[in-house]
Amino acid sequence: MELEAVLEAVRGRGGAEGLERVLGRYNEKKLCEGILNILEKDLKTSCQVACLEALRILSRDKKVLVPVTTKENMQILMKLAKLDMTEDSLEDVSNFPVIVEALKCLCNIVFNSALAQKLSLELNLAAMLCNLLRKCKDQHLVDDIKCFDLRLLFLLSLLHTDIRSQLHHELQGLQVLTQALESSFSIRWTDKYKAAEEHVGCPLSLQETDCAIEALKALFNVTLDSWNVHSENESHQFRYMAAILRHCLLTMGPTEDKTEELHSNAVNLLSNIPVSCLDVLISPSTQEETVLKYNGMNMDAIQVLLDFMEKRIDKGSSYREGLTPVLSLLTECCRAHRNIRKFIKAQVLPPLRDVSNRPEVGTTVRNKLVRLMTHVDLGVKQIAAEFLFVLCKERVDNLLKYTGYGNAAGLLAARGLLAGGRGDHWYSDDEDTDTEEYKSAKPNINLITGHVEEPMPNPMDEMTEEQKEYEAMKLVNMFDKLSRDEVIKPMGVRPDGTMTPLEETICQYQTNEQDSSDSD
Repeated sequence: MELEAVLEAVRGRGGAEGLERVLGRYNEKKLCEGILNILEKDLKTSCQVACLEALRILSRDKKVLVPVTTKENMQILMKLAKLDMTEDSLEDVSNFPVIVEALKCLCNIVFNSALAQKLSLELNLAAMLCNLLRKCKDQHLVDDIKCFDLRLLFLLSLLHTDIRSQLHHELQGLQVLTQALESSFSIRWTDKYKAAEEHVGCPLSLQETDCAIEALKALFNVTLDSWNVHSENESHQFRYMAAILRHCLLTMGPTEDKTEELHSNAVNLLSNIPVSCLDVLISPSTQEETVLKYNGMNMDAIQVLLDFMEKRIDKGSSYREGLTPVLSLLTECCRAHRNIRKFIKAQVLPPLRDVSNRPEVGTTVRNKLVRLMTHVDLGVKQIAAEFLFVLCKERVDNLLKYTGYGNAAGLLAARGLLAGGRGDHWYSDDEDTDTEEYKSAKPNINLITGHVEEPMPNPMDEMTEEQKEYEAMKLVNMFDKLSRDEVIKPMGVRPDGTMTPLEETICQYQTNEQDSSDSD
């Protein structure tokens, strides 16, 4: 009866002094215990919702979770959330608020308690959540239930690797979550992997967007380490998912921020899908479609990814978290799919005409990416350089034309290509054509900076031979001192293009010279 007194006071029937006096007799842990004891009883819906709302607020604090995280109490909340393995449909609409609040409580408890995460596996919570998702599939007014069901699956798959594996291999989690994602968009299929686009311009509601985002996050966890496809069924499942994600990229949320969050999670999930299955991002374009085409293929989704990438670059912060996923995705798509690479290259690296400015100076996408090649974050500059390198079909001479040697030196040193050549991946033999403007300017381009420089007077023209020798020795001595003090380490390039200490390079050169003279 003490809890009833607290509730009466909270409702304001005992006045401010009564509220303070009654609440003073309780600490938060006892309140949790009392709420759970009441929830075991057969109460009317409004009372259950009020109790669950209070428990949800209390469960945000890790210190008060001790009485909640027992097997019995978890089962009480699971029962209220209709988490079971029965086939009964969700018919009582009046009970939906209780299900939603119980799921919210479970989300807080699982997130804040390692013990609750272990109990979730023991209680087979993931299987019951998947079963509840199936019940939501063809019913109305269940968006909130579906959203928090998906959020709880996301948390379980994030915090417990065994549950992640269980979802993927035992519970058909990939199929269940993919269906939940598809239902958020109300997709109508016109072909095996092609969705109708009549509703693409219509933004999703806030509830639909939130459901889609939660499904994307859960799928991201379940599809980790899915690079290798071992069966035809898996290949179909991933292609089907990629087709839904293509539709997702072409869909808008209710606000600009929600759209960006939706597309960001879609990009993350696309990064987990085997690259061989990403061919469905582009599809043959019919004559009637007013879409962006390239070689007869619909490139709308690829353009969205490019725009998303540029927007993330323009933000100027959080590059590792915000930019590297989409850059990595585009790099792999370009490496594996010729049409995607050629379309993106036409957008990012169009034929050069004006080479009067350095490659990193300007506002084009190329300029922005070249600036990233010398970014302080190693991961960011590596993926930016790799992206441009793949667009250039991993040919060193082609890359240097667009970036200059100075900007590309880091990538070339890491790949052992300082002496030139090309990467290991095979690309088609179609040749790039230079513009007449570039051809005429090419002899005057500084290969280090990548642009045409005004001729500079040679400072040595007016020096005598003695002065030149003096300056040369002065420079040698400066380098020698820096080297002895280990401020710098002179390096040379091996015949295979990799860097090595200069002493080894000289020794190898002398050895080669000796072998050559011996053979003569």
